[in-house]
Amino acid sequence: MDNKDIVKKLRTVANLMELHDENPFKVRSYTNAIYNIERINNPLKDLSINELENIQGIGKSIAVKVHELIETGSMAILDEYLARTPGGILEMMQIKGLGTKKIKSLWRELGITSISALRKAIDQNLLLSLKGFGAKMQEKIGHTIDYYLINKSKLRYADAEIIARMLLDAIEKSGNGFNAGFTGQLRRKLNTIDTIALIVDTTRTDLIVTVLEKAGLMTIDTKKSSPFLIRGALTDKGTPVCIYLCQPESYQSQLMLTTGSARHLSYQVEDKPNLWSIANGTNLENEEEAYRQLNLPYIAPELREHFIEFELASKNRLPRLLITDDLKGIIHNHTTYSDGKHSLTEMAEHCRSLGYDYLGISDHSKTAFYANGLDEDRVKLQQDEIDELNKNLAPFRIFKGIEADILPDGNIDYEPETLFTFDFVVASVHSVLNMDVVRATDRVIKAVNNPYTTMLGHMTGRLLLIREGYPLDHKAVIDACADNGVIIEVNAHPQRLDIDWRWIPYALEKGVLLSINPDAHEKSGYNDMYYGVCAARKGGLTKEMTFNTFSMKTVLEHFHKRKDRAITKTPV
Repeated sequence: MDNKDIVKKLRTVANLMELHDENPFKVRSYTNAIYNIERINNPLKDLSINELENIQGIGKSIAVKVHELIETGSMAILDEYLARTPGGILEMMQIKGLGTKKIKSLWRELGITSISALRKAIDQNLLLSLKGFGAKMQEKIGHTIDYYLINKSKLRYADAEIIARMLLDAIEKSGNGFNAGFTGQLRRKLNTIDTIALIVDTTRTDLIVTVLEKAGLMTIDTKKSSPFLIRGALTDKGTPVCIYLCQPESYQSQLMLTTGSARHLSYQVEDKPNLWSIANGTNLENEEEAYRQLNLPYIAPELREHFIEFELASKNRLPRLLITDDLKGIIHNHTTYSDGKHSLTEMAEHCRSLGYDYLGISDHSKTAFYANGLDEDRVKLQQDEIDELNKNLAPFRIFKGIEADILPDGNIDYEPETLFTFDFVVASVHSVLNMDVVRATDRVIKAVNNPYTTMLGHMTGRLLLIREGYPLDHKAVIDACADNGVIIEVNAHPQRLDIDWRWIPYALEKGVLLSINPDAHEKSGYNDMYYGVCAARKGGLTKEMTFNTFSMKTVLEHFHKRKDRAITKTPV
């Protein structure tokens, strides 16, 4: 059990305590413990009770419960609250924006103990009888429930890939010598995955079923399965799983047939057969052969959506897509100065150890009080520390940045004399996410027009499978970035992957640079660069148009030019 699992259990306890009207001070003791545990680097499972007690904000009582959790996988106090709580209440707690107080009111006053009952109550306008539930609130909760239910069994790509690799490992390590791989949405690296699809070069259904049952990751639906297709669902999430079986000699053809979207496979080139007909009619030696028959170059799996690929391929303009090895540095990262888990020194040294040439530190700005944002004095303190680290870590370089909040009126929350001290400014929206498309677009464009804005962070503020992004006129925002020379971030955090890949071609058409940014709040967050590259490749992003593939010298020159331009527009 790792620290994240422990935090999840403690948070459930805190929520259930509040739900059952426990002493607020007891509830606060758990939330304080959670806050401190989230900032601990060492695994709690390796600590004794005495060592747990000595952690600030935990104390003896919670230390004992954490130790119990580590040893047994549960806690008596949690089991007690769960026994007193209808099971559907826990699922209701998954609904974004539906806090414990509202759930308590729904349960006690309307007897609602499940999401389905809540949806029915909304349809009957029953929530309007409760204090604090107006028509807008009821509508918002209904929309959030619908979004939750639609996405309930889906997985973010990062989570799906981990589980799929576990299934692949089980198959490949079974000793049967099978060749297996990703296909379908996974191979195309969609942001969210409806169905986990794998392909195996065998028709021995019995052997694969035995391997899968032993792995214990999925349940198999024998009624929906067939000799060449095993269907089932993940045991814990219910996400559908399809495992295609084929003879070894037809593996490449079946890989072709199961990878591309239906529209990609059915695309017609003049009077030639489509890709589906080609792959279905013969055993291909490789996928390139299918495209050659259409006089087209090979199309990478990520592009096979029938979006931009055929237009580019027909003109022989398919790009060499970005790869992770192209990246020279990491921009947009947080430290313990704001809400990060690791110190500035730790983040810098780890970045250098991974082989990168530079690091951009952009902690939260002063308006982000919820994230311990930096006021002007702390900005100066951090920048002084960066100066010292740059002396010690050279030729590796840390760039001084900030993730500045875009305020509701579109302004950025520092005066020009403070903005001037940064090498770069990432402008991002973090609050008031309920504007209509006109106001939201005007707000973002005003921030983009600020001469100190270097980069636009997580353009829509979306959290995949949790909340939709705020509405934006993407073309207008991208046009504004093009006019002002502002870089657009591809936020690589698996929950964001924002800007959406579908808008990358338009950004490239307008000459806008993009940057793969992990938005890392701890050292392991750097690993998310991979997911940003996966998403960016779907939009056709190249090395040449990716800002953080540039050398440190070129990046520095870019920052200096931006600052000079800003000074001429708004003298400090």
